[in-house]
Amino acid sequence: MTKKICRSTAFAFFAASAVFSAAMIPNIAFAQAKKPASPADQAVLLGQFGDWGAYTASPGGKKVCFALSKPTTAVTEPAGRNRDASYAFISTRPAEKVKNEVSVIVGYPQKPGHDANGTIGSATYVMYTQNDGAWVKNAAEETQMVEAMRKGADMVIKSESSRGTKTTDTYSLKGVGEALDKVAAECK
Repeated sequence: MTKKICRSTAFAFFAASAVFSAAMIPNIAFAQAKKPASPADQAVLLGQFGDWGAYTASPGGKKVCFALSKPTTAVTEPAGRNRDASYAFISTRPAEKVKNEVSVIVGYPQKPGHDANGTIGSATYVMYTQNDGAWVKNAAEETQMVEAMRKGADMVIKSESSRGTKTTDTYSLKGVGEALDKVAAECK
């Protein structure tokens, strides 16, 4: 489990930094955003579908594909607390036989031992946390969560920072199904 967390965290940091870099350079495709140390390590936008993008990358020569979105609203309690950007990912890593792994980066170190929650419609999924990442705690529920995301309107992620700040991030699910279909076609 620790290996999965470390790899997922490393991948999420890689993907978030690639997305952040592209967002900072308007009107330039991912592949042209900055000259990376290795072109194989650069995330490439496969398509934008509503509020979700489909991407591929090859960190360390291993192909990964992922759907990614930023929250449409982000609320902190107390209000006005600063934090890094947050993202929701659904990742596929064929070399590791991982398909549709749901994770989020919440933008701050989370309270140790405190689970986050992801809610879609009336269904709530417990997510274990490590540093600034969160993953579905019960792997058997991951497929259910992805199906709920395909059918739902939004996903609400609630978490708490190591300093006690509570956050509620709402992600639009518009386009997630098409982004996942593109990811599946690219990473077989």
